[in-house]
Amino acid sequence: MDCKRAYQVCAADDEVDALNLRMYKQVEATIVAHPRWTRSLLHLLSVSRHLERVTDHATNIAEDVIYMVEGRIVRHKAEDYKSQS
Repeated sequence: MDCKRAYQVCAADDEVDALNLRMYKQVEATIVAHPRWTRSLLHLLSVSRHLERVTDHATNIAEDVIYMVEGRIVRHKAEDYKSQS
């Protein structure tokens, strides 16, 4: 029931999304440079994608906390996260 922490969780989602995108680009470049590593790199990419999904779920929970405590709907409104964190 900590709205301050909930806003921080929501704001951090964009950072994790960006990290996942960077990971995708790095894996893609490394596969081109080292095709024999493809299988391992695809596992690494899968881990990155799953961690990004975990943060999506955490964000959903944080949005629910904000709604329960403040009565505000902040889903899909990143500008609301940044102004509060």
